[in-house]
Amino acid sequence: MRQVMIAGVGMTQFGKHLNTSIRTMATQAVDEAMKDAGVEAGNVDTIFFGNAAAGLLTGQEMICGQVALRNTALMGKPIINVENACASGSTAAHLAWLSVASGQSEVALAIGAEKMSHQDKTAPFRALISAMDLEQIREETGTDDPLTEGTKPGRSGFMDIYAAKARKYMAASGATVEDFARVAAKDSRFAAMNPKAQFQQERTIEEILDSKKIIDPLTIAMCSPIGDGSAALVFCSEEFVKRNSCDAVQVRTITLLSGIPGGASCNERGAAIAYQAAGIGPEDVSIAELHDAASPAEMFYIEELGLCGVGEGPQMIRTGQTDLGGRIPCNTSGGLVAKGHPVGATGCAQIIELVEQLRGRAGKRQVDGARVGLAQNGGGWLVDDTAATTLTILAR
Repeated sequence: MRQVMIAGVGMTQFGKHLNTSIRTMATQAVDEAMKDAGVEAGNVDTIFFGNAAAGLLTGQEMICGQVALRNTALMGKPIINVENACASGSTAAHLAWLSVASGQSEVALAIGAEKMSHQDKTAPFRALISAMDLEQIREETGTDDPLTEGTKPGRSGFMDIYAAKARKYMAASGATVEDFARVAAKDSRFAAMNPKAQFQQERTIEEILDSKKIIDPLTIAMCSPIGDGSAALVFCSEEFVKRNSCDAVQVRTITLLSGIPGGASCNERGAAIAYQAAGIGPEDVSIAELHDAASPAEMFYIEELGLCGVGEGPQMIRTGQTDLGGRIPCNTSGGLVAKGHPVGATGCAQIIELVEQLRGRAGKRQVDGARVGLAQNGGGWLVDDTAATTLTILAR
C-alpha cells in the first residue's frame, strides 16, 4: 500500500447546540478541513461519513451523509455512510485511509458528525444503550424494552460499565478516587486551552470530587457529557502532498478490530497489531488521545496500550507523566470528559488533535517535540469488551 497523509482538518466547537442541525455542523467542519488542505471539491474522490445515532435521535436513517452534505459541492461524489457506535468517525477515517492507500482515491474525506442534545433528555441515553447487545439484555433481565426500561436516571448505561471497571481497577492497582479526579482535573486544564472544547473551565480535584455522584466511584465531572459537533479530515496520497505543498502528517496505521467475548481486550490485541504496522513501539509515542468516556478509562488504557506497565497507571498520573511536560501527555484536547463526546464525531476529533500537535499548531497546550501520536477510539460494548476499536498512529 502507498503512503497516506492527512493534509487538512476542521471541526466545530463541541457543545450543546440544540437548534443547530447535523447538516450545518458537518458543512462547517468540511469547509474548514478543505480550506486547511487547500483542496477543492473537484479534488475529492470519495467521502466516508460517520454517524452513530441520527436514526434514533433525529429520525434520519440510511442517507445521513447525503442529507448532511446536500448543500455542498461534494454532491455527486461517492458518499459511504458509516455506523460503528462511538467509533463511527474513526472507522470512517480507517476507510478513507484504506481508500487512498489502495489507490482507489487520490483524496478522500472522513467526516464524523453527531447531534446528541434533545428536548427529551432521556433520548440520548436510550440511544447509547442501543450500542449494547439488546438481545442479551432482554435474556438476562427479562426487560421487554431495554432502550426505555434499561435507562438509568440521569446517566448512560455505559457509566455502570465504567464504574464497575473502575472499582475492579482500584482493587488491583491501588488507584483511588482522587486519582480519577486528578485525571479529570488535568484534562480540564487542557480543555481550558482548547477553543473547540465543550467545557473550557479548569476544575480542581476538590471540585471534581464534590460534583454530583453518578455511580460509585464516578462523579458527574468524571463522565463525558451529552453534546453535538462535527469533525472532518482530508486524506491524500504523498504524491498529492508534494504536488500541492500541503502541510501534512503521515498516517502510519488506522487499525480497526472487533471485540472477542471472553478474549483479550481490543486494546491489547489492537496495540500489538498497530505498533507492528507502524514500525514503532509504545516507547516511541509522544502524545496520546484516549477514549476516556469516564476519567478512570484513561488509566486503564495507558496500561492496556503498553504506555506503562501493568499497575503503573496511578503512578503515571500522580507524577505528572501524562501532563504537559510529562513523558506521554494524554488527552491534550481535553479528552471526551472535557472536550466533549458527540459520539459519531469523537474519533475524527481525536485524530485532529494529533495532527495539530504534530504540526506544532496546538497553541498553549502544544507538546514540545511531538513526533508520533496515538489515538484510541472505542465503540459499543459486547459482553465484556469494546465492540469496535480503532488505533491510529500518525508521525511527522
